[in-house]
Amino acid sequence: MTETPFDLFARISHSRTADEVVRQIELLLLEGVLRDGDRLPGERELSRRLDVSRPILRDALKELENRGLLISQHGDGTYVADIIGQVFSRPVVDLIARHQRATEDYVEYRRELEGITAELAARRATEYDRQMLTRIMQAMRAAHQSGSFDAELEADVELHNAIGEAAHNIVLLHTLRACYRLLAQGIFFHRHLVFSSEEARGHLLAQHEAIYAAVMAGDGNAARKAAQAHMDYIAVAIRDAERSGEWQRISQLRMQKRGSPPQA
Repeated sequence: MTETPFDLFARISHSRTADEVVRQIELLLLEGVLRDGDRLPGERELSRRLDVSRPILRDALKELENRGLLISQHGDGTYVADIIGQVFSRPVVDLIARHQRATEDYVEYRRELEGITAELAARRATEYDRQMLTRIMQAMRAAHQSGSFDAELEADVELHNAIGEAAHNIVLLHTLRACYRLLAQGIFFHRHLVFSSEEARGHLLAQHEAIYAAVMAGDGNAARKAAQAHMDYIAVAIRDAERSGEWQRISQLRMQKRGSPPQA
């Protein structure tokens, strides 16, 4: 399929007010099209693409900034604010980091969440969604074959993010992104533990292939089961690491990095 280019910032077709501009940008944020850290086009360019006057655009951007959705950096432009990280407050994140029980609950929670998400993605994915999933899966295979550990981890998170987008459920999308943010920060467990061996990496690739195949085939039940099986494997990998004593070492390093003294 040949992709048809289109503009994220469509021309305002109604009253061309600041409220209309605010609504359009809010929807792009809500639907996950614009992500934290994305830079908006310059004022002149954006006003042209939206077909609104620059004073109207300035009013809209100021309102979005007041709502905490955009950040204006003097001389550097306007960026999407880090709104995902605020889903979990800092005190809650610190509390989670101190207790192993939270890791077990996190995996259990994600097992159900990933299952629902994969099922919805299988039923709702558009052709563009499938193209994105295929690109990410190809990148994951290439990283696996080349032994590029970090690239494979990155493709892992991107695949789950893309499946979340393909589910076309706004609440699920942002909940998952918040979960992945904490995972990337090593709050629950160190992801390197799960990729600890060639055998483990092979199993994980096969699990991702199964989820991908089910979504591409539109088989919701198979997608749910594949996603849940993937999380079951991760749960076992974490328990194995804990039994080997690796968990204690990683937990200690994590606590030291966060600047909290170990409890007696």
